[in-house]
Amino acid sequence: MVSKNPMDAVKASKRKRTATPKKTDSVRASRTKTSAGRKKTEKGKKGKSGIWKETPRWLIWTITAFIAVLYLFYIYNNELKPYFYRWDFGNTYRGRPVVHGIDISHHQGEINWEDLAKAEEQGSGIHFVFMKATEGSDWQDSTFQKNFEEARKYGLIRGAYHFFSNTSPAEKQADFFCSQVRLMPNDLPPVLDVETKGKYGEDSLRIEVKNWLRKVEAHFGIKPIIYASRKFKERYLTDSVLDSYPFWIAHYYVDSLTYDGEWAFWQHTDRGRLPGIKGRVDMNVYNGSLESLKKLTLAADTLVSAK
Repeated sequence: MVSKNPMDAVKASKRKRTATPKKTDSVRASRTKTSAGRKKTEKGKKGKSGIWKETPRWLIWTITAFIAVLYLFYIYNNELKPYFYRWDFGNTYRGRPVVHGIDISHHQGEINWEDLAKAEEQGSGIHFVFMKATEGSDWQDSTFQKNFEEARKYGLIRGAYHFFSNTSPAEKQADFFCSQVRLMPNDLPPVLDVETKGKYGEDSLRIEVKNWLRKVEAHFGIKPIIYASRKFKERYLTDSVLDSYPFWIAHYYVDSLTYDGEWAFWQHTDRGRLPGIKGRVDMNVYNGSLESLKKLTLAADTLVSAK
C-alpha cells in the first residue's frame, strides 16, 4: 500500500486553486466594462446636448424670431402684397375711367378667347391685348399667330411686341419682326420690349434701340411703343428722341404709377387672374379713354402709305 503524505495533498490543492480563474475577478472585469460603456454613452449625450445647454436662451429666441420674420416677409412680398394693390385704383384712375388690358405669350398656354372676351374687372371689360411675336433675329412665339387671329375675331384691340435681344444687331431684329407680323387697321402700334442692357453701354444701347424703332416705323408708318420698367426707362432710355415715342411702363404693386414722364400704358401687376387663362397674366391700363385708345391704332391709309 502507498501511504499519502498530508503535505502533498495541501500542495495539490494550492495548484488547483491557482489554475482556476477566480469568479470574482471575471465579475469585476465585466462590471468595469459596463461602467466604462455607460460613462462613454453619458459623455456622448452630454456632448450632443451640451451646445444647446451652453447657448444662451436669448440667442436661441433671437435666431428663431429672425427666421420667422424672414418667412413672414417672403409670404407677404410674394403672396399677399400683389393683391393689396391690384385694383386699388378702382374704376377710375386720375379722374378717368380705367381701360383694362393684358399682355400674353406662350407662357399662358392655350387661351379660351370666348371666356376672356367676356371677362370683366371692376365692371370694366378687357379691351386690349398685347402679344409677344418675336425675340432676337430668329425666334417667333409659338402661340402668336393663333392668338393674334383670335383676339381680332372676338373684338379685342390687339398689338404685337418684339423682345429686344443684345446678341444680334437691332436692324436685323427689326427685319425679322416686320417679316413675321402683319398689322391691320385698328391694331395697336408695334412694341419694342427692352429689359436688359447686356453687352451694350448706355449710349450704344440707345443707338441700337433707335435703329430698331426707325426701321419698324418706316415699315408700318407709325411710331412704335417702347416697353420698359420705370427704373430701366429712367436710367437708360431717356433722351429727346426716345421721349417722343409712346411709353409702356412696368411698375408693379403700387396704387399709382410714380413716373413723371408721358406714358401710354402701365403694366401694374404680373399676378392677374382672368377667365379663359390658366395661371397668372400681366395686367395693364391705358392712360386715357377707350376712344383715345382707338385713335392710337393704325389707320388704313397709314398702312397703305407705309407700303
